[in-house]
Amino acid sequence: MGMARERRKKRVVVIGGGTGTYTALRGLKKYPFALTAIVGMSDSGGSTGRLRDELGVLPPGDVMRCLVALSSSSRQMRTLMDYRFDKGGLSGHKFGNLFLSALEKMTGSFDAAVETASTLLRINGRVVPVTLDRVDLVAQVGARVVHGEEKIQMTKLNGALKKLWLEPAGRANPKALDAIREADVIVIGPGNFYASLVTNLLVKGIPEAIRKSHAKKVFVCNLMTKLEHTKNYSVADYTALLETYLRSKVDVVIYNDKKPSPQLLKRYAREGDTLTSWEDLPEGRTLLGSNLLSSLAPLSKTGTPKVESSLVRHDPKRLAALIAKIAGVHFLA
Repeated sequence: MGMARERRKKRVVVIGGGTGTYTALRGLKKYPFALTAIVGMSDSGGSTGRLRDELGVLPPGDVMRCLVALSSSSRQMRTLMDYRFDKGGLSGHKFGNLFLSALEKMTGSFDAAVETASTLLRINGRVVPVTLDRVDLVAQVGARVVHGEEKIQMTKLNGALKKLWLEPAGRANPKALDAIREADVIVIGPGNFYASLVTNLLVKGIPEAIRKSHAKKVFVCNLMTKLEHTKNYSVADYTALLETYLRSKVDVVIYNDKKPSPQLLKRYAREGDTLTSWEDLPEGRTLLGSNLLSSLAPLSKTGTPKVESSLVRHDPKRLAALIAKIAGVHFLA
């Protein structure tokens, strides 16, 4: 009976990394889905970057966030994984990143480390690194070449980006390919466009697998634009750019159609960022516009390459409800 029930679960794959994927997974884990998070592996900043350089490990940060999002462990355990040291030699490091890197060293494999952490954190679903190769994001911007995700995030790409690639070209994790092949729904986004979303589509075999999949392909558009990368973008602009890297159209576009308070928008405007416009929408796709803004008080977070505030965020419940509707599930577990 248990196995039959498991087979009836819709298989939902979320592709991305960082805060956006964390938010989507927090909402989706409340539904009776067989969830898989496929996570980018090119992060080179902050605690993750230091661990890569000093220990020679694969980047733990985004994978750890997804593990925490899907964890059914106690709140205290989840808080422990998110704890960031602020003094001494460990200053800037998250405990969860150290924990996952220690497991990699102990087991001799990042894949085995993720499996062990998944068991210890009692996660509802699976977290799968998109590649198990050590890769870096590289961009040709005008006549110069910029190496590393952290530096690329600080580089103005608008109108100047010639090419984006991984070095070396990562081989797709077979587990990621299997999840995509078996999926009923594939969700791309939300998240930092180049660092969290596109980096997955640069791994050899991933876009091809998505194109061949019979799953419904869903793009969750970002709430805000980024001055250096997506200045003044509309929902149509974001969709068109994503489909350039996917080399195929998505079936459904989910987007926010509610304005945050003027005070919040002013704080973004100081950095040159704006609300993603929904006046220009892509044609030939199913469009789902809704108020997707979180009503929770904004939190400040330490990020790389600079301190930034997570002010305008997706609401996990509202976003998950729309994805569940696409999957044909209209009730909470």
